[in-house]
Amino acid sequence: MKVTIIIPNYNGKHFMEPCLQSLSEQTCRDFKVLVVDNASSDGSLEYMSEHYPDIEVISLKKNYGFSKAVNVGIEHSTTPYVILLNNDTTVDTHYVEEMIKAIEKSPHIFSVSSKMIQMYHPELIDSAGDLYTLMGWGVCRGTGRPVSNYTKADQIFTACAGAAIYRRSAFSKIGLFDENHFAYLEDIDVGYRAKIYGYKNTYCPTALVYHVGSGTSGSKYNSFKVKLSARNNIYLNYKNMPFLQLVLNFIPLFLGCVVKYLFFMRKGFGEDYACGIKEGLSHAREQKKVAFKLRHLPNYILIEFELILHTLSYARDWFRRKLFKK
Repeated sequence: MKVTIIIPNYNGKHFMEPCLQSLSEQTCRDFKVLVVDNASSDGSLEYMSEHYPDIEVISLKKNYGFSKAVNVGIEHSTTPYVILLNNDTTVDTHYVEEMIKAIEKSPHIFSVSSKMIQMYHPELIDSAGDLYTLMGWGVCRGTGRPVSNYTKADQIFTACAGAAIYRRSAFSKIGLFDENHFAYLEDIDVGYRAKIYGYKNTYCPTALVYHVGSGTSGSKYNSFKVKLSARNNIYLNYKNMPFLQLVLNFIPLFLGCVVKYLFFMRKGFGEDYACGIKEGLSHAREQKKVAFKLRHLPNYILIEFELILHTLSYARDWFRRKLFKK
């Protein structure tokens, strides 16, 4: 077997049938499925036992969040690659085949992000990989754009862990997903860490995934999600940026927090965002920071250059969308 497909689940019984059915129709059969359940109370375990007795299921004692669930799956697997797949997805019949082809193009590739399409608006992109900016904003590339865009394979900052393939051996060098994140931005964090170590993250336009979106959290914005994302954003920057890089980027990072706070104030979640930032600052020093190594200096420089480019690209895209309606 080349791939273990790890599906973290929390009260997602209603999603499991279409997701698993799409996996049963793959052109490539060189994979196995592992469901890691976060103490679901909706009958997910009973459903899996009755309808999919041949699929391996690991049942956790409580809801540990996305990061812990996928880490349990990664550590349990023995295949060269692992695919992390949200339960609120269905995949194209060539999905696994295309993902394997993409990651096998180079031993320096850590992850490959698929072309995620909005389930209920299949003419629109959900994600074509993630970018990251100087302001500390993760940008879900391509969101809301027609599916006719992003048709070429290229490099991205990090893969969206909702439907991505990872080189399992790399985790022994860079570490697993940060369980202190619980959920949200953990994929940007681990992809950022991989780039520090010299790995690449790429995008595969031929691996198609249809995604409901917010299948577990329930909505695009909610108190829990806003607070956790704000906190994790502080962790992400503190852990991955050396001290001098944090100093260099302090002003844009600070402005990014201010703009986000004002945005969430208008949405009614300003207090939640501020609470998350406060918690992140209070506990940042408790997080495991990536140790600075001189041999990684060229990678840090390249990352900083990418952050600048992504910031300019995001600003240009914002002006086109908001001011010129393009």
